[in-house]
Amino acid sequence: MTAGDASSPARDVEVPVSPLVSDAAPPLPFPELCARINDRIDTFLREEHVSERVRSLQEQTRVSLDVIGEALEDYKLAELSLAYNGGKDCLVLLILYLCALHKKGLAPPNPNADPETAIKCVYIQAPHPFQEVEDFVATSVKTYSLQLLEIAKPMKAAFADYLRDTPSVKAILVGTRRTDPHGEHLKHFDPTDHGWPKFMRIHPVIDWHYVDIWTFIRHLNIPYCKLYDAGYTSLGGTDDTHPNPALARQSASRPSNSATPNGSATNGTNTPKFRPAYELMDDYEERLGRDR
Repeated sequence: MTAGDASSPARDVEVPVSPLVSDAAPPLPFPELCARINDRIDTFLREEHVSERVRSLQEQTRVSLDVIGEALEDYKLAELSLAYNGGKDCLVLLILYLCALHKKGLAPPNPNADPETAIKCVYIQAPHPFQEVEDFVATSVKTYSLQLLEIAKPMKAAFADYLRDTPSVKAILVGTRRTDPHGEHLKHFDPTDHGWPKFMRIHPVIDWHYVDIWTFIRHLNIPYCKLYDAGYTSLGGTDDTHPNPALARQSASRPSNSATPNGSATNGTNTPKFRPAYELMDDYEERLGRDR
């Protein structure tokens, strides 16, 4: 996990020095975890004299919590799941979900002891996943007490398998935003399209912008996948995902024999280096590092 740098000038409000969670210590008991998340979000929402960007994010956060609260009113916990692949958007969604569980009094001491209270998640794995993503997902399962089912199939087939194997699930929270592919016309609650496995798609962060996601992560000091610090802004697989060229800060003078994604050369020359993902500002540049 990577946590934000509390000294970064990109922050707009007072930021907690300690990360929201830590993988270096034993996981918090689930009720304590949810309470900690709730307290930090409430503190963020009470901040005054903030920038317009943060003020807008505070309102978006309230809207998202209301959407999740409505889902928890409409569905039993056993009927809900969350699409989680370790990316920034679903990470924000997960944190909001756990906050909402605390507010609704739905944070049992051991959620995985009973199928009725398990925090169900589905991870639709890329054909060629990054090891960093795999590691972060595994850490998330431990840190947040998730009951996660991993499926390595195309999305439609993966959801069909997931619903077959977890028949109690009727609705899945998804971290899609409006600038994502096929996200333009989505609402907070949308049944799946014709020809897809039938479930309710819930989109609590549909109206968040890219910069909102990173402002939330960094203001709450939420640990995230370390690929984002190497210039990756949208995570797919190793075969179709690269550091975002919009974040390149230095061009190579000549090819080097080998280098890390963020530019550690081995023969004395420099390969392109990339600024971290949270420095990108334009929604429509987010997927410039993706081949598809």
